[in-house]
Amino acid sequence: MPNIDKHAPGGFCWVELGTTDQNAAKNFYGSLFGWAYQDFPMGPDQLYTMFNIDGRNTGAAYTLMKEQREQGVPPHWMIYVAVENADTSAEKAAQLGGNVLKAPMDVFNVGRMAVLQDPTGAVFCTWQAKSHAGFAIERVDGTFCWADLNTPDRDRAGDFYSKLFGWELGKEDEDPAHAYWHIKNGEKFIGGMPPTGNRPKTPAHWMSYFQVSDCNASAEKAKALGANLYMPPTDMEDVGCMSIVADPQGAVFALFKSSRKE
Repeated sequence: MPNIDKHAPGGFCWVELGTTDQNAAKNFYGSLFGWAYQDFPMGPDQLYTMFNIDGRNTGAAYTLMKEQREQGVPPHWMIYVAVENADTSAEKAAQLGGNVLKAPMDVFNVGRMAVLQDPTGAVFCTWQAKSHAGFAIERVDGTFCWADLNTPDRDRAGDFYSKLFGWELGKEDEDPAHAYWHIKNGEKFIGGMPPTGNRPKTPAHWMSYFQVSDCNASAEKAKALGANLYMPPTDMEDVGCMSIVADPQGAVFALFKSSRKE
């Protein structure tokens, strides 16, 4: 079982669910992915739920705060990117045309984070690890495996992230405007940017993918647990099978079964 103790700068290192019903989310994801959980106090009448597989962290959840709900923030999965210095990366993001939605701050003794928005509108977090590195397990069912940036302006977004994190974008297709662009951090492919011509009104956002061994069965199970299938299991030649799901509270994520043989 592949364990992770440290994340390379520029790599995805954590996902966090903001939800309107934390107990329901624990039941849903526990049933769907086999996640166990542990609750930690994070303020008056608030708990932070850490999900895990065999004691290794896979993600977290919290209840959306009053001010978030008042601002219309819906249930969502937030993605985190590992950085060496949260303050420096936030300053650079602003210089590159991004917005600093929440200035760098310490999270107890576990790390330092900032909430940022790229120039096209997608929101993400940066994480400077201290005692908490992030995901502690990968490449097994129920673990984060990929992320897609859905944006109306891939050129602008790509320039921003490339300069901020050093990502390389694969645009080698003969028709780059309609091709899927791969994101590479160092020597590792970590995500991509799909073409957006068929959904021009969709707000920019990051989509988290979770690994499953049977996409059809997992999608059916999610549906039986109260989820909505925004995209039924779909096979992609030489890639795998994926499905886009909204949990019972509305947070959207993707299930993915790779066709690659390990």
